[in-house]
Amino acid sequence: MAGQLQTASIAAPGFYGLNTQEASITLSSGFALKAQNCVIDKYGRIGARRGWVAQNETSTDLGANNVESMIEVVDGGNNTLISAGNNKLFVGRTALTQKTVRNADNSGDATYTITGSNWQMVAMPYGDVNDFQPHAYLAQAGHPLLVWHELPVSGGSIEDHDSGTFGFQRVADFATLPANHNAASFTPNCALAAFGRIWVGNITGDTQTVYFSDLLRGTNFVTGSAGYLNLQEVFPNGDNIVALAAHNGYLIIFGRNNIAIYENPIDTGSLRLVECIYNVGCIARDSVQNIGSDIFFLSDAGVRSLARVIQEKSLPMNDVSKNIRDELMNNVFSETDFGKIKSIYYDRDAIYLLSLPTTKFVYCFDTRTKLQDGSSRVTIWDSLEPKSFCLTQAKELLIGQTGYIGKYYGFSDNGNIYRMQYFTNYFDFDASTSLKILKKIGWVLIGGTNQAVAVKWGFDYSEGYQATTYTMDTAVAYEYGIGEYNIAEYSSGIVLDRFSINAGGQGTVMQVGLEADINGNPVSIQKIDFAVKAGKKIV
Repeated sequence: MAGQLQTASIAAPGFYGLNTQEASITLSSGFALKAQNCVIDKYGRIGARRGWVAQNETSTDLGANNVESMIEVVDGGNNTLISAGNNKLFVGRTALTQKTVRNADNSGDATYTITGSNWQMVAMPYGDVNDFQPHAYLAQAGHPLLVWHELPVSGGSIEDHDSGTFGFQRVADFATLPANHNAASFTPNCALAAFGRIWVGNITGDTQTVYFSDLLRGTNFVTGSAGYLNLQEVFPNGDNIVALAAHNGYLIIFGRNNIAIYENPIDTGSLRLVECIYNVGCIARDSVQNIGSDIFFLSDAGVRSLARVIQEKSLPMNDVSKNIRDELMNNVFSETDFGKIKSIYYDRDAIYLLSLPTTKFVYCFDTRTKLQDGSSRVTIWDSLEPKSFCLTQAKELLIGQTGYIGKYYGFSDNGNIYRMQYFTNYFDFDASTSLKILKKIGWVLIGGTNQAVAVKWGFDYSEGYQATTYTMDTAVAYEYGIGEYNIAEYSSGIVLDRFSINAGGQGTVMQVGLEADINGNPVSIQKIDFAVKAGKKIV
């Protein structure tokens, strides 16, 4: 005989994010076993991610190719967006204008063959307030370093910057290069603009040296306070430089298997190695992101954080991806080129995004609050497929797409539907040996007027779900973080809907989920309630 009706609730579904690492029956109800195309907003609700909208007209020069690199060069009100795709360089946002690499005096095109679009682009002004010019530097393996700056008048000297026309040139055409390099050999794959200098490394045939420019002179790598760091005696076993970063006044050099930290990078005469972390490194140049209080990067054991504890003067390692590590690394090692892995820190939403182009997954790490074990809350996006990222001065997140520069905005993927999916862990109502007969499932959702959702439930680890659909009400407006930057606001067409469905079936453990096709309307889950009757004991 069935027992009396019992009720239970999940007050903040998915609040802890995904956990595919532990046995699901032992998980807290705040974890999720599936959270596709979801984010955890600042109120702790799990809901649909935003979509994207194209910013540019179709470009014949880009064609149906990917925008693989981007940067915004800030120059007062005349900010310039630089992008790369189809082995070409572009400027502009609404219209992509192809730009060639010009020769030293800007009298014609340089002899420069571009064979890839995987640039690392960094920006640093040239000169002081009396001779200020916006500059960007572009590094890519096998390519001489480029600079975007104001070009000289045709036939003039390289110091003649009065034309007002900006463009690309080879740094080697007017730079002071290190004595052991020439125009053809100075081909760094990583670059950093920090501490008033340009830092470059991972040069073909010279993978253990970091070169740094003179102060506010990003093209001078020899005179003044320019110089280099030799990592041969720092990194064991010939480890190669992969990426560079700056944090809390330290220069951080990521090798494939080791990390070196230098202090006093502003005063290069006092530049000193303070710590080397062995057997932990970075496997993807563009996975390194400064998130303000920390640095995230992808190692061969997951996404890690490099957090400096000031009191101890140490840099402990934290496994940010602990709860999804095995699944994440299986996907990472399915990638054919780690150089194509991209990331961004979007401070408006406090998320670190890691994009894997081969598997087409984006891992979304929430950085607002760490879990007790030091890991971050994680969700997965499986239909956005960013090929690059760029954060603008206006705090817009731009996304490289096939044929387009996209803006992370709205609730459709450039007019196309994407599917949000959330499923709880398996739970047994603290009665692991008794059958549970499900009677009702209650939901509190926030979302768009007339938004259709699919409610699913199953038992005993089976994915043979029972399902029903529900269309949300047309109702008055309620608070929801639908603003471009997830700010709580009131908006017509957003509803708070409480409903329950009659359910059926039985098992010792159960799981419920919600799916929705997102096409203009957001959906967020506030609460789930259950009504069950206890059945007979099976043991």
